[in-house]
Amino acid sequence: MTVGPRWEYKLFIDGKWEDGTGTESLEVVNPATEEIVGSVPQASTKDVTKAVLAARAAFDEGPWGRLTPHERSMLMLRAADQMMKRQPAYAELNIAEAGSVVDLANSTQTTVGINHFRHWAERAATFPYVEPLNDPSLAGDGAIFKVPVGVVAAITPFNFPMYLNLWKLGPALAMGNSVVLKPSPYTPLEAFALAEAFEAADFPPGVVNVVTGDAAAGEELTSHPGVDMVAFTGSDVVGSRIMSQASDSLKHLLLELGGKAPYIVFADADIDTIAAAAANQYIRHQGQGCGNPTRMLVEQSVHDQFVARMVDTLAGVKVGDPSDPTVQMGPLIRESQRARAEHYIQSGLDDGASIAFGGKRPAHLDRGYFLEPTLLVGVDNSWPVAQDEIFGPVACVIPFRDEDDAVRIANDSRYGLCSWVWSGSTPRAMAVAQRLRIGMVNVNGGAGGLSLNGTFGGFKRSGLGRELSDHGLHEYLELKTVYWPK
Repeated sequence: MTVGPRWEYKLFIDGKWEDGTGTESLEVVNPATEEIVGSVPQASTKDVTKAVLAARAAFDEGPWGRLTPHERSMLMLRAADQMMKRQPAYAELNIAEAGSVVDLANSTQTTVGINHFRHWAERAATFPYVEPLNDPSLAGDGAIFKVPVGVVAAITPFNFPMYLNLWKLGPALAMGNSVVLKPSPYTPLEAFALAEAFEAADFPPGVVNVVTGDAAAGEELTSHPGVDMVAFTGSDVVGSRIMSQASDSLKHLLLELGGKAPYIVFADADIDTIAAAAANQYIRHQGQGCGNPTRMLVEQSVHDQFVARMVDTLAGVKVGDPSDPTVQMGPLIRESQRARAEHYIQSGLDDGASIAFGGKRPAHLDRGYFLEPTLLVGVDNSWPVAQDEIFGPVACVIPFRDEDDAVRIANDSRYGLCSWVWSGSTPRAMAVAQRLRIGMVNVNGGAGGLSLNGTFGGFKRSGLGRELSDHGLHEYLELKTVYWPK
């Protein structure tokens, strides 16, 4: 990989770097400077098909399927070592193409993702692939065998590119599948940088393939009969489209989609501390996260105090060049994403909301897709600004009367991915958590991080299936029951 202001890659298919058969290239823009920092080929449908056939052959005929779980684990651990050696370069690349601030680029975006991949590599060796029936009513005996699905199409978004690439690659490979990875056209470089690590680890050809592509290439991947499963992270609109494209061949689907996370705050909580935390959480990576809290549901009696403390915190946030270690918030990924956020701010104002903080483009930044962190008050939960996933640094504060009102508002959403409940009474917070139709609830701050033994995924239009833990690994498996006589 070329470390510097510009990165160039070819497609990675069947263990080889190829120009591809298309005539166009995909230029990668630094969202902070608007400069081109790299390019990759724009894969054609023919290139995508070639990658699928390579993954198919690697799974059906290659050495990958004949490896023991221990051998597969050791190969993955070797790849993890190669990734960690490259971590500083990965972080530089992430700042350049995704606009992450330095701390985020060095933590979640790269190091945490690599450590998660290492966890799945280790679990590959110890996972219980056979479950004895032990049924005394049978004349014979039997067992449930857990076998890989086959070829996985992994499609990832722009917000956490390397992290989510590894969230798909790790479980899929650990369970013995082969993969065709298609990253976002905004952030393709990190996927190809990972391919270098697999190449250096001597992975068998075709087990990991990386392609780009437009909408036609994407549909070729999601509808191809040689693909057994689609694992996708992105918007619910695209997820619905992928379901349709995959339906003819009844593919397995793992869809981690949108969110509009409620942040429920009762009056008996530590308002000043929690409001400051809320401000920092919703602007994480410029609000470009499906799990960011964007609906602040606050008990009426402490509403004004909460808003004032959030405003104080937001006033101290430094927005600017993400390569500057002192900057806390960088740019949105593209001008179109900034325009989307601005549209929703105006929509909220048109409906009757007021701006408590922000709402404009920073005056000191004349290049890059920057937007001030924005906080809206006087919002009704039925308005689009409170219902739609904006994917920008825009949050609403919505008052509630009592516990029932808080639960009603929180559940009044087509999404159900993440949430927070804050109260001085842990029993009450736990009771509210049980009433939420949401896949992950953090009570009084949660456990201090995301556990690999927990699950991640949502209710309603937040997706299908779960990631993390053995439940997440089961998404990449088929179950086969075999009976035999005594």
